[in-house]
Amino acid sequence: MTVHVAAVDLGASSGRVMLGEVGPGVLRMEAVARFANEPVSLPDGLHWNVVELYRRSLDGLAAAARQAPDLAGVAVDSWAVDYGLVRDGRLLGLPFHYRDERTAKGLEFVDAVVPHQELYARNGLQLLPFNTIYQLAADRWAGDADDLLLIPDLLGYWLTGQRVTERTNASTTGLLDVHTGRWDDELVDRLGLPRRPLGPLVDPGAIVGGVLPAVGAAIGVPGLQVTAVGSHDTASAVVGVPIQSDDAAYISCGTWGLVGVELEKPVLTEASRTANFTNEGGVDGRIRFLTNVMGLWLLSETQRTWERQGAREPLAGLLEAAAALPATRDLFDVQDPAFLAPGDMPERINRWYADAGLTAPPSRPALVRAIIDSLAQAFADALERAQQLSGREVRVVHLVGGGALNTLLCQATADRSGRPVLAGPVEATALGNVLVQARTAGALAGDLEVLRRLVAETAEIVRYRPGAG
Repeated sequence: MTVHVAAVDLGASSGRVMLGEVGPGVLRMEAVARFANEPVSLPDGLHWNVVELYRRSLDGLAAAARQAPDLAGVAVDSWAVDYGLVRDGRLLGLPFHYRDERTAKGLEFVDAVVPHQELYARNGLQLLPFNTIYQLAADRWAGDADDLLLIPDLLGYWLTGQRVTERTNASTTGLLDVHTGRWDDELVDRLGLPRRPLGPLVDPGAIVGGVLPAVGAAIGVPGLQVTAVGSHDTASAVVGVPIQSDDAAYISCGTWGLVGVELEKPVLTEASRTANFTNEGGVDGRIRFLTNVMGLWLLSETQRTWERQGAREPLAGLLEAAAALPATRDLFDVQDPAFLAPGDMPERINRWYADAGLTAPPSRPALVRAIIDSLAQAFADALERAQQLSGREVRVVHLVGGGALNTLLCQATADRSGRPVLAGPVEATALGNVLVQARTAGALAGDLEVLRRLVAETAEIVRYRPGAG
C-alpha cells in the first residue's frame, strides 16, 4: 500500500508544499509549490506575514490535490519559537519574528527570576535570546489570550479548527519540562505568565482532525486529514537523516546550521550548558542534542545586500570563484551576535575583521570563501563538542538541507572536521514530515531506524572525504 500525502514545510526564508508518495520500498517527493517567506517591518517591530504563508500553503495543497486526487493527508512544519496569540478564534496581530530586537529585556527579566543554571536543569535549552520564554517575558503578554499557538499549530488551527501544541516544537519554548515532556506549570507561575493559553500537547503521529468544510472546498479534498508530525522543522529533518549507525552526527543546514547527535536521554551537565548545547524533543521521544550555528543566513544576507546595492551575482558563480581561492587564513566568528539581525552583512563582517585587527577579505569571492570556511570551522568545532559532551563517538557526519547542495561547504566541513560528510537529502525536513504521516496512515510500520533505511535506499547521497578537495 502506498499513500499520497502533502508536507507544508515553512522555512525562515522560504516555504514549499511537497507531494510525497510513500509505501514499502517507495519514497518519492516533488515540490508542487515554492514561495518566498519575507518578514514585514512594522512600526512596532519585525513580523512574519503568516496570513500570506497560509494562503500560499492552501494554493499549494490545491495543486497537490489536483496532481494526486487520492491525497490522504497533510502536515505542517516550520521554524521554532515564534507564536501567534488567539482570542475568541481571532489572531491578535501578526506574530513577531525571532530576529526582532525586543527580546533582550525579556532575557534580563527571566534571568533575574530564574538564573540560567536552574532554567537549564528544568528545560534543557541553550541560551538563545529569541527563545519563546524570552519573547513572552519581553512582551509581558496579556492573559486574556485564549491560546498561544506556535506557527505550525496556528496553521493547523486554521485548517481544522483544532487548537493543540505539538510536543517537539513545544520543547523549544523553554516552558516544557525536559524530564516529563509536560508544561512546567511552576516555572510559568514564577515568571508571572498565564497558564491558560498553553494548550493540550500532542505527539508526532497524532491525528489533529479533518479540515474544515471551507478549507476542504478550497483544496478540493473534503475532510482531508491533518496529522501532527515533528512540527519543528529540525525535528522532521532529523527523521529524514539517513543515519545507519550509532557513530553518526547530523548538520541540518539552511538558514541555521543545527549540529548535533540523537540521544535517548537529555544531557544536562554544566559543561553542556556552558557550551550552549540544547536538548530538544524529537520524534518517538528521542532527544536532539545540538547547538545552533548561524548557518547560510550569513551568505544569503550578504547576497541580498549586494543585490540591494545593484550587483546581481548568481550564487553559483560566486561559489565557483570562491572555490578557486585558497582556504581562508583568518576566520571570523560566525556566532557573533552582531550577525543576527537583518541588514548589511558584508559591512558587519568587515567591521568584525577591523575590530580584531585583521585584514578583511579583499573581494566578493574572498568574502564568500571566508563565510564558507568560517562556517565549516564552526560546524567542525560543534561536532567535536557534541562528541565530548554526549560521550557518543562521531565518525561520520550527515549534512542535510539546502547546505547539502553547497559543494564548497560540504568539502570544507569534511576537511576541517576530519570526518567524511554524507550530503543529502536536500529536502530532509519534508521527507521526515511525509514519513511520519505515512506511518500514521498505515502505509509504513516500524521505528525511526526503519524509516531512515527507506531514506538511505531512495535518496541521492554524495560523499565528501577529508582532504579530497
